[in-house]
Amino acid sequence: MSSRRVLFTEEFKEEAVRLALTSDRHRQEIATDLGIGKSTLVRWVRQYRHLVQPDAISNDKDKELARLRKEVQLLKAERDLLKKATALFAVSARGLPLCRRFEPIVAE
Repeated sequence: MSSRRVLFTEEFKEEAVRLALTSDRHRQEIATDLGIGKSTLVRWVRQYRHLVQPDAISNDKDKELARLRKEVQLLKAERDLLKKATALFAVSARGLPLCRRFEPIVAE
């Protein structure tokens, strides 16, 4: 049995590396989908990692992280506001005034 060596273009290799670095999927799945072995994909990642613009990948992740942090901050503020509103409505539902004037305690 003779083995035939398949030649892949540089563009194909770079795209495979980009997919391996940016995807959340396992490298075995990516390699299977591309019709190559996992070891081949790992070797390409080592060889072509610098060509795939790692700054762009990290910038995308940094932007996503910043967006998610802002969203968490907004959600926490909304949650706190709803907690306060719920407490106010609970007090008024019991027939108590929403604002009470507190008299100073005088020691006798």
